[in-house]
Amino acid sequence: MTATHQQTKAGLFALCQNYVQKRIDTARQAMEAAQEAANSESKSSAGDKYETGRAMAQLERDRHAQLLAEAVKIERELKQLAIEKSYETVQPGSVAVTSRGLFFISIGAGKMTLDGVDYFAVSAASPIGSLLAGHRVGDAVTFNKMVYQIQEVF
Repeated sequence: MTATHQQTKAGLFALCQNYVQKRIDTARQAMEAAQEAANSESKSSAGDKYETGRAMAQLERDRHAQLLAEAVKIERELKQLAIEKSYETVQPGSVAVTSRGLFFISIGAGKMTLDGVDYFAVSAASPIGSLLAGHRVGDAVTFNKMVYQIQEVF
Protein backbone atom coordinates (compact mmCIF):
# COMPACT_ATOMS: atom_id res chain seq x y z
CA MET A 1 0.00 0.00 0.00
CA THR A 2 1.37 3.39 -0.92
CA ALA A 3 2.00 6.13 1.61
CA THR A 4 -0.76 8.15 -0.06
CA HIS A 5 -3.24 5.32 0.42
CA GLN A 6 -2.20 4.99 4.06
CA GLN A 7 -2.65 8.75 4.57
CA THR A 8 -6.06 8.61 2.90
CA LYS A 9 -7.23 5.78 5.16
CA ALA A 10 -5.83 7.52 8.25
CA GLY A 11 -7.61 10.74 7.25
CA LEU A 12 -10.91 8.96 6.65
CA PHE A 13 -10.54 7.10 9.94
CA ALA A 14 -10.00 10.43 11.75
CA LEU A 15 -13.11 11.90 10.09
CA CYS A 16 -15.11 8.86 11.23
CA GLN A 17 -13.74 9.25 14.77
CA ASN A 18 -14.82 12.92 14.79
CA TYR A 19 -18.27 11.93 13.51
CA VAL A 20 -18.70 9.35 16.30
CA GLN A 21 -17.32 11.71 18.97
CA LYS A 22 -19.82 14.40 17.96
CA ARG A 23 -22.66 11.88 18.24
CA ILE A 24 -21.46 10.81 21.69
CA ASP A 25 -21.05 14.40 22.90
CA THR A 26 -24.46 15.46 21.56
CA ALA A 27 -26.22 12.49 23.17
CA ARG A 28 -24.48 13.07 26.52
CA GLN A 29 -25.35 16.79 26.55
CA ALA A 30 -28.97 16.10 25.61
CA MET A 31 -29.18 13.40 28.27
CA GLU A 32 -27.83 15.77 30.92
CA ALA A 33 -30.20 18.53 29.84
CA ALA A 34 -33.17 16.16 30.04
CA GLN A 35 -32.05 14.99 33.48
CA GLU A 36 -31.75 18.59 34.68
CA ALA A 37 -35.22 19.30 33.31
CA ALA A 38 -36.59 16.31 35.22
CA ASN A 39 -34.82 17.38 38.41
CA SER A 40 -35.89 21.01 38.18
CA GLU A 41 -39.53 20.27 37.42
CA SER A 42 -41.09 22.04 40.41
CA LYS A 43 -43.98 20.55 42.30
CA SER A 44 -46.98 22.69 41.71
CA SER A 45 -50.50 22.63 43.04
CA ALA A 46 -51.34 20.60 39.96
CA GLY A 47 -49.63 17.36 40.95
CA ASP A 48 -50.53 15.61 37.69
CA LYS A 49 -48.78 18.32 35.70
CA TYR A 50 -45.62 17.81 37.77
CA GLU A 51 -45.68 14.03 37.31
CA THR A 52 -46.33 14.35 33.57
CA GLY A 53 -43.44 16.79 33.17
CA ARG A 54 -41.08 14.50 35.06
CA ALA A 55 -42.22 11.48 33.06
CA MET A 56 -41.70 13.34 29.77
CA ALA A 57 -38.22 14.46 30.82
CA GLN A 58 -37.37 10.88 31.88
CA LEU A 59 -38.53 9.54 28.50
CA GLU A 60 -36.38 12.15 26.76
CA ARG A 61 -33.39 11.18 28.90
CA ASP A 62 -33.92 7.49 28.13
CA ARG A 63 -34.11 8.21 24.40
CA HIS A 64 -30.81 10.08 24.52
CA ALA A 65 -29.26 7.30 26.63
CA GLN A 66 -30.18 4.86 23.85
CA LEU A 67 -28.61 7.17 21.23
CA LEU A 68 -25.48 7.35 23.39
CA ALA A 69 -25.31 3.55 23.65
CA GLU A 70 -25.61 3.25 19.86
CA ALA A 71 -22.83 5.82 19.33
CA VAL A 72 -20.54 4.00 21.77
CA LYS A 73 -21.22 0.73 19.91
CA ILE A 74 -20.29 2.41 16.60
CA GLU A 75 -17.12 3.77 18.22
CA ARG A 76 -16.19 0.22 19.28
CA GLU A 77 -16.76 -1.06 15.72
CA LEU A 78 -14.58 1.73 14.34
CA LYS A 79 -11.72 0.89 16.70
CA GLN A 80 -11.71 -2.71 15.42
CA LEU A 81 -10.86 -1.68 11.85
CA ALA A 82 -7.40 -2.57 10.59
CA ILE A 83 -6.77 0.47 8.41
CA GLU A 84 -3.02 -0.12 8.24
CA LYS A 85 -3.59 -3.32 6.21
CA SER A 86 -3.61 -3.44 2.43
CA TYR A 87 -6.58 -5.30 0.99
CA GLU A 88 -7.10 -7.35 -2.17
CA THR A 89 -10.87 -7.55 -1.67
CA VAL A 90 -13.44 -5.13 -0.31
CA GLN A 91 -13.88 -5.63 3.44
CA PRO A 92 -14.06 -3.58 6.65
CA GLY A 93 -11.11 -1.21 6.78
CA SER A 94 -10.67 -1.03 3.01
CA VAL A 95 -11.36 1.72 0.50
CA ALA A 96 -13.12 0.70 -2.70
CA VAL A 97 -12.64 2.99 -5.68
CA THR A 98 -15.54 2.39 -8.07
CA SER A 99 -16.82 3.93 -11.26
CA ARG A 100 -19.56 5.57 -9.20
CA GLY A 101 -17.70 6.77 -6.13
CA LEU A 102 -15.17 6.01 -3.44
CA PHE A 103 -16.29 3.95 -0.44
CA PHE A 104 -14.57 3.61 2.93
CA ILE A 105 -15.94 0.39 4.43
CA SER A 106 -16.15 1.37 8.08
CA ILE A 107 -19.22 2.87 9.76
CA GLY A 108 -22.35 4.44 8.34
CA ALA A 109 -21.19 8.05 8.53
CA GLY A 110 -22.20 9.07 5.01
CA LYS A 111 -20.42 11.50 2.72
CA MET A 112 -17.04 12.80 3.85
CA THR A 113 -14.65 15.10 2.06
CA LEU A 114 -10.92 14.60 2.45
CA ASP A 115 -8.47 16.80 0.55
CA GLY A 116 -11.25 17.93 -1.79
CA VAL A 117 -12.28 14.36 -2.66
CA ASP A 118 -15.67 12.94 -1.66
CA TYR A 119 -15.82 9.51 -0.03
CA PHE A 120 -18.74 7.61 1.41
CA ALA A 121 -18.16 6.01 4.80
CA VAL A 122 -20.45 2.98 4.78
CA SER A 123 -20.93 0.09 7.14
CA ALA A 124 -20.08 -3.40 5.91
CA ALA A 125 -23.66 -4.30 6.86
CA SER A 126 -25.18 -1.54 4.71
CA PRO A 127 -26.76 -2.54 1.38
CA ILE A 128 -23.86 -1.14 -0.72
CA GLY A 129 -21.23 -2.32 1.79
CA SER A 130 -22.51 -5.90 1.80
CA LEU A 131 -22.83 -5.87 -1.99
CA LEU A 132 -19.22 -4.73 -2.47
CA ALA A 133 -17.87 -7.13 0.20
CA GLY A 134 -15.48 -9.77 -1.07
CA HIS A 135 -15.15 -8.26 -4.55
CA ARG A 136 -11.84 -7.27 -6.11
CA VAL A 137 -10.47 -4.99 -8.82
CA GLY A 138 -12.25 -5.63 -12.12
CA ASP A 139 -15.44 -6.95 -10.52
CA ALA A 140 -18.72 -5.15 -11.05
CA VAL A 141 -21.78 -5.06 -8.82
CA THR A 142 -25.23 -3.66 -9.51
CA PHE A 143 -26.89 -1.50 -6.89
CA ASN A 144 -30.15 0.40 -7.49
CA LYS A 145 -29.97 -0.54 -11.18
CA MET A 146 -26.53 1.09 -11.48
CA VAL A 147 -23.31 -0.77 -12.19
CA TYR A 148 -20.35 -0.10 -9.91
CA GLN A 149 -17.08 -1.22 -11.53
CA ILE A 150 -14.37 -1.75 -8.89
CA GLN A 151 -11.23 0.03 -10.10
CA GLU A 152 -9.06 -0.16 -7.00
CA VAL A 153 -9.10 -1.59 -3.48
CA PHE A 154 -6.69 -0.56 -0.73
